[in-house]
Amino acid sequence: MNREHTINIARGIEPADLVIKNANIVNVLSEEIHKSDVAIADGIIAGIGNDYHGKKEIDISGAYVSPSFIDGHVHIESSMLLPSEFAKMVVPSGTTTVIIDPHEISNVLGLHGISFMHEAVQGLPMDVYTMLPSCVPATPFETSGFDLNSYDLSLLIDKPWVLGIAEMMNYAGVLNLDKNVMAKLELAKSHHKQIDGHAPCLSGKDLCAYIASGVQSDHECTTPEEAREKLRLGMYLMIREGSAAKDLDALLPLLKTTNTRKCIFVTDDRHPEDLNAHINSMVKKSVEYGIPVIKAIQMASLNTAEYFRIQNLGAVAPGYRADFLVLQDLKEFKPELVFKNGELVANNGHLVCELTNRDIPNIRGSVNVKWIKYDDFKLKAQTDTVKAIQIIPKQLLTKSIISKIKVVDGYAESNIENDTLKICVIERHRAGGNIGKGFVKGFNLKSGAIASTVAHDSHNMIVIGTDDSDMYMAAVELIKSHGGKIVVNNGEVISHLPLPVAGLISDKDAGYVMSKSSELNFAAKSIGCSVDDPFMAMAFLSLPVIPELKITDKGVFDTLSCKFIDIFEETANAAINR
Repeated sequence: MNREHTINIARGIEPADLVIKNANIVNVLSEEIHKSDVAIADGIIAGIGNDYHGKKEIDISGAYVSPSFIDGHVHIESSMLLPSEFAKMVVPSGTTTVIIDPHEISNVLGLHGISFMHEAVQGLPMDVYTMLPSCVPATPFETSGFDLNSYDLSLLIDKPWVLGIAEMMNYAGVLNLDKNVMAKLELAKSHHKQIDGHAPCLSGKDLCAYIASGVQSDHECTTPEEAREKLRLGMYLMIREGSAAKDLDALLPLLKTTNTRKCIFVTDDRHPEDLNAHINSMVKKSVEYGIPVIKAIQMASLNTAEYFRIQNLGAVAPGYRADFLVLQDLKEFKPELVFKNGELVANNGHLVCELTNRDIPNIRGSVNVKWIKYDDFKLKAQTDTVKAIQIIPKQLLTKSIISKIKVVDGYAESNIENDTLKICVIERHRAGGNIGKGFVKGFNLKSGAIASTVAHDSHNMIVIGTDDSDMYMAAVELIKSHGGKIVVNNGEVISHLPLPVAGLISDKDAGYVMSKSSELNFAAKSIGCSVDDPFMAMAFLSLPVIPELKITDKGVFDTLSCKFIDIFEETANAAINR
């Protein structure tokens, strides 16, 4: 930036590169809307005022100019799209900055996964900052592709595109002063970087200890009471609206009555069909509920930039980056124009800039499964009752429930009549041969099987089915395609989306992925599935940091007692206790 040139433009001595004329500026700094011109030079807002002139002028005739939106926490891998395809979806909706946590691909590929994502975001009309994954693996209760320690993270912590350490899911490790966890916290603090949190249901003195360790935010609040406690204790509240976990509706009553300056919007995990409306949809819903427009836009812009210490971003003011939106109204929040660094990048919902360097960075195969056989899916029955995982619609939380299964020739099988289905997690990183086996309720499959190599957080292969033969076939087909999602019924593949990039991401465009995702959900419904997004719901059943019962490649895990359980012995103990 030529500072002298910018000063002269700000004073009106020289013409600006671009002037937005007759704007109603949504000022998130003074919390007001006022009329003005916006003068831009070298990608920076040089001046706000009347009678600016530019080499190019756009008269918007009283339309609104708002800072563009920032997603404060997102796993791009969860969209199953390459970053270039992700940008094509979210930039036209007004999101021009995202803070990513490449946690998913890091669990598969380690530092190579982080490097892959950084290389893949170059040349996009969107700023992409990285929070380094703090929990790879999330826990020692699963097999991950890699184990990233503080030394590994220290190799990247000083990079300008790295803002800190991502969601510290291992809050038990923080509270118990685990040396590896403490070293990661110290790494961030010693480099003056942020530390994101992840602490569902943590409260009281344990929550105080978690915050005192240096953790500054949380995106796991599902009730106003939990959110209020964390705000009172100084945390930034990341309000999440993903494809599976939707917390905005539950937290809107709190936002209407509290100071929102430490509240920010995040999407965390979204499928491509939910990306056309991105952060702007959260702003729209908030305003419809009665949140003042300024505060809603602050949560989508300035608050996020301030939390992450991103200088000169998140407002329309002199010295700030010229990242802004032109909105015809403050009701629909569909940008007519989207500007990034003073350049028009989207017009009426369509990307208008050219994407460069779209070659996929080199990456190795990642589905490494020990040779599996049909008999590997069998499970010896001890009784005809088991402790099963009960899913909760639209939540990541699960419940533990006692349920009846079928026993055939001494083996435990799914009970379709009461919706108790077999679930298996197959280790797919080191060909170690682990297969965790259990039962799940809530999917209501009447035949067939569904399977995926997207299974948080270690992304082993997860399979749910009504019979072992279809479960076996689903697993084999995913191995052949180097990962993906699949629906099998009566020995036939009825829908399949290959995900050859780390078993998480497609190498096709967004249209193809959305079409296949829709086909997968339709196929799952055709075999009886009653869950709206079964693959997203299934993907979180292997995450042993969220209560109550989960399953990993090592077995069924009770997160409350923090131990693996024998699903048959637990039912026997329950009967004795009664």
